[in-house]
Amino acid sequence: MDILKAFEISGSGLKAERERLNVTSMNLANANTTRTIEGGPYRAKSVVFGARRLDNFQEALNSSEAKLRKVEVVEVVEDNKEFKSVYDPSHPDADENGVVLFPNVDVPEQMVDMISAKRGYEANVTAIEAVKSMALKALDIGRR
Repeated sequence: MDILKAFEISGSGLKAERERLNVTSMNLANANTTRTIEGGPYRAKSVVFGARRLDNFQEALNSSEAKLRKVEVVEVVEDNKEFKSVYDPSHPDADENGVVLFPNVDVPEQMVDMISAKRGYEANVTAIEAVKSMALKALDIGRR
């Protein structure tokens, strides 16, 4: 495997996990936001990953390696779960019955997602460090 391709693959993983961390952070930051610009409470979001294919068909035909190489964020989707209803007539966003709709953000689920993204990020950093170490060893062998 080409060393630069290994860096590119792990780099795409780092980028995807960074996006996942950003979305998770946004969800946690808005866990109590009852009024958004669009109107209504904040709706939780999640990231959908996908494998990125080779750039062109001829390159895929000539390649003896796996056809799927990198990961990318395909889209960020909104969670369609129901909002949480809380009775609080003193809240400024309460309806005529005193019920306030709170975001559908599940904080423990978001924390687990954040830990998972962190572990994925760390795994890609470790892979980059291993490739870098192998490249340096190869250069060291070449000098002798």
